[in-house]
Amino acid sequence: MHVEFLVEEPSAEAALQSLVPRILGPEHAFEVHVFQGVQDLMGKLPNRLRAYSTWIPDDWYIVVLRDTDRADCHQLKTTLDTLATQAGLVTKSAAGTGRFHVMNRLAVEELEAWFFGDVEALRAAYPRVPASLGKQARYREPDQIGRGTKEALHRLLQRNGYHREGVPRIATAREISSHMDPDRNRSHSFQMFRDGLRALVR
Repeated sequence: MHVEFLVEEPSAEAALQSLVPRILGPEHAFEVHVFQGVQDLMGKLPNRLRAYSTWIPDDWYIVVLRDTDRADCHQLKTTLDTLATQAGLVTKSAAGTGRFHVMNRLAVEELEAWFFGDVEALRAAYPRVPASLGKQARYREPDQIGRGTKEALHRLLQRNGYHREGVPRIATAREISSHMDPDRNRSHSFQMFRDGLRALVR
C-alpha cells in the first residue's frame, strides 16, 4: 500500500514524517506533497486530483489534510469531497464499505491542536511546559482552543522560555511529533485522522 499526502504547508509534512510510520507501520510507503499555503492547495487540488484519476493504482490512496482555519468543518469536508468526486475519484465518505481512493481529513482548527492533544509529547520536547496543561480549562479540549491554535502554542512556548525571538513552526512540529504517541492523543480531529489511516490498512 502507498499513501499520497497532500498538505498545505511544511510543518504538516514535518509532523507526518514522524507520525505516519507509527500509525501505519513501517512496511507501508508514503509521500508528502507540500503546497504553499491553503489557497495554493485548494487552487491546485482539482487538477492534481484529475491527474491522479488517470493512473492511480488500486493499492494507492490520496489523503488531503488541511486546517479548518475557523471554517465550518462539515462544509469544508463537503467541498473537499466534491472536488474529488468531480475529478472522477471515489471518497471514503461516499464509498461506505466499498473501494475508494481519496480520504479528506481536517485539523481543527490548526495542526497545533494535535500537539496540544499530546501533552506528554509537548513536554518531552519542551520540559518547562507545565505538566498540568491538559487539565487547564482552555486546553482540555484541544480542538476547541479557538482564536488561533498556532498562536496559542507560540505564546505557551515563549511564556515558558522557549523561542523568544520567534517560534520556528517547522522545527517545532518536528520536535513535538517525534515524541507523539498516536494512541493517547486527545484531539478528536487527530483521532479521526489516525483511525482513517488505520482503516486503510484493514
